[in-house]
Amino acid sequence: MSATKTSLPKSEAISKGYNFASTWEQSAPLTEQQLAAIGALSHAVAEPPFPANLAPEHISGHDTGLYISMKHSTVEETGAIETVLINTNQFYNWFMDLEAAMKSEAEEKYQCYVNTLTDRIQKCDGILHQVDETLDLFNDQQLEHQAVATKTKSVHDACDRRLLEKQRLIEFAESLRSKLNYFDELENVATSFYSPYMTLANGNFLPLLKRLDECISYFESNPQYAESSVYLVKFRQFQSRALGIICSHVLSVLKSTSSQVQAAIQSNNGSKAAVSEGLETSVIYVRFKVAASELKPVLEEIESRSSRKEYVQILAECHKLYCEQRLSLVRGIVHQRISEFAKKESLPSLTRSGCAYLMQVCQHEHQLFDHFFPSSSKDISSLAPLIDPLCTNLYDTLRPRLIHETNLDTLCELVDILKVEVLGEQLSRRSESLAGLPPTLDRILADVHERLTFRARTHICDEITNYVPFDDDLDYPTKLERSAEMKSESTATDQSPDIFKTWYRPLEKTLSCLSKLDRCLEPPVFTGLAQEAVEVCSLSIQKASKLIVKKSSPMDGQLFLIKHLLILREQIAPFDIEFSVTHKELDFSHLLEHLRRILRGQASLFGWSSSTSLARTLSPRVLESQMDAKKDLEKSLKSTCEEFIMSVTKLVVDPMLSFVTKVTAVKVALSLGSQNQKLESVMAKPLKDQAFATPDKVRELVQKVSAAVQQELPSVMEKMKLYLQNPSTRTILFKPIKTNIVEAHIQVQSRLKSEYTPEEMQSINMVSIQDLQDKLDNML
Repeated sequence: MSATKTSLPKSEAISKGYNFASTWEQSAPLTEQQLAAIGALSHAVAEPPFPANLAPEHISGHDTGLYISMKHSTVEETGAIETVLINTNQFYNWFMDLEAAMKSEAEEKYQCYVNTLTDRIQKCDGILHQVDETLDLFNDQQLEHQAVATKTKSVHDACDRRLLEKQRLIEFAESLRSKLNYFDELENVATSFYSPYMTLANGNFLPLLKRLDECISYFESNPQYAESSVYLVKFRQFQSRALGIICSHVLSVLKSTSSQVQAAIQSNNGSKAAVSEGLETSVIYVRFKVAASELKPVLEEIESRSSRKEYVQILAECHKLYCEQRLSLVRGIVHQRISEFAKKESLPSLTRSGCAYLMQVCQHEHQLFDHFFPSSSKDISSLAPLIDPLCTNLYDTLRPRLIHETNLDTLCELVDILKVEVLGEQLSRRSESLAGLPPTLDRILADVHERLTFRARTHICDEITNYVPFDDDLDYPTKLERSAEMKSESTATDQSPDIFKTWYRPLEKTLSCLSKLDRCLEPPVFTGLAQEAVEVCSLSIQKASKLIVKKSSPMDGQLFLIKHLLILREQIAPFDIEFSVTHKELDFSHLLEHLRRILRGQASLFGWSSSTSLARTLSPRVLESQMDAKKDLEKSLKSTCEEFIMSVTKLVVDPMLSFVTKVTAVKVALSLGSQNQKLESVMAKPLKDQAFATPDKVRELVQKVSAAVQQELPSVMEKMKLYLQNPSTRTILFKPIKTNIVEAHIQVQSRLKSEYTPEEMQSINMVSIQDLQDKLDNML
């Protein structure tokens, strides 16, 4: 087979072409329209037709070789490649050549693109080279500009530093000048103070005083400056001189005003002691208000600087001068007015009038003081040198009369006046202007409390503990009967009788004393007095009860004691106090035995160990004993009620109680047995055959008890109504009596049912328990 072979592109060129195409594809991606066109073209050439020389009709079955004829545009523009393929190897060689030609044909257009791009890249490289040269020139110019800017900035910074340095120097000079001004001010101050025209009336005085304070404050806060201590001493000397001028001026104005007031008083009345109330207000206070207006600028200046100790001292000195001048004018007037009250009024009226007058004076003085010292008038201690002596006049007038006052009612009234009216009501409404008065009033009230406590103890001792009863005091039950008659008569005339007349006098005095002291004394003091009063009152009532037993009857004494103890317990219940008191006392009794042992030589004075030291051995023992007057009262009342119940029970059913006791003794003797055969034979007899228990004896004791129930018990109930007016109290007291009576009847009936025949019980004729209970209930 002969064929014309055309040289085909090598595989290395194909690879480069593909690489270039791939790079180009990434660098210059196609649009969607272009990609669609390429896809359509690829689909069209996917299955190329057979070449004409390979058509089936051109292949002869008799030939042993393969003939292929095709045209290739890359080999010859107008010719075709005709090849005769004899065997398979030739076919593969031909196919490889064909494939290389096709690849070369496909890469040809890309190669054209590569050449174009290469030319353009070379052109761009030339342009970039020119740009780099231009940038180098620009960078050089920029560096030159930056160097110029740096030099310019350094010049500007140097100028700014010079300006700042100049400003600092100016400020330093001004600061130095301001500091030196304080040093230079000494000469100005000295010139002003040594001037003969420098007085408080001079308009430059107060500004100069202010400048002095500023200089002193400056040197105090800057001790590090040279000679600051020397200048500080000199400025303080001038300040002391200025404050002395102020103090002299204030004293001069106050003395002048006082002289004018005294002259006005003498010209109108002839004597200072006879000043009328109208003149007192118009002269003593009005003229001082004029003086306050004159001193107001300088005093306000002093008060505004009260944070400095120098001005605190001068302000205190001005307060003192003011109080001294006011006291010299007002003390005699106040003393005269209180003395007039004391001559014509009782002690309570004197207290009330004196307090009212002092409150008026204190209020006026506080208002006047506020005109002089508006900023410091709230400090009550500033007016103390004036108010305290004025209030002392009332205290000195009241105290001698308080010491000699013995009436408890008067002392209690004084406590009400001072504690309720004055301190509680009037001072609370005007507390600020009357702030200086409470200390004196508290002092007077303390004296009244002390005197009241002393008189209360004396009253308890004289009128309760040592009370000697009269015959009329122990006239029971006659006194109660007369009161009952008066009560029935007063019911008809609508007049209530005095229930306290039926009380034992110490009880009445005790309750009256406690009711007065309750609102007047402090709780701890009142508690001690109440405990003592209740204790001695209870003992006094018990003593009176024993006397009534001797004079009237035991039952009268018991009911008298029950009545008054109940009243005492009821009346002390509203007092919210603790009646328990703990008494402490020192016990030295154990020391006697120690001294005896030491004297006998059995113990040494220095032989005690550290655990039993001498001080511990010789120290007294503290014994505590607690006394509760209320509990003692309850105990006495309970025991008295029990005695009364047992006495009434015995009065009514004593025969039955004796009968039950004997029957019980017989039963006990029979149960225990006896060695005495004769006694045993006697005891062995039936109960109704015993001498004390025969039906006749039993009938007799039942009749006695029935008579006592009919006769004695109603009289007891009448006497209980006479002593105990409260029905509930009588019911409570009668209930155990009724229980005892019924129980005695029940026990006797139980013995009769077990030991006696029905005929014998009928002959005894004992009342039924139900009838007995109904009869006892009706007695109430």
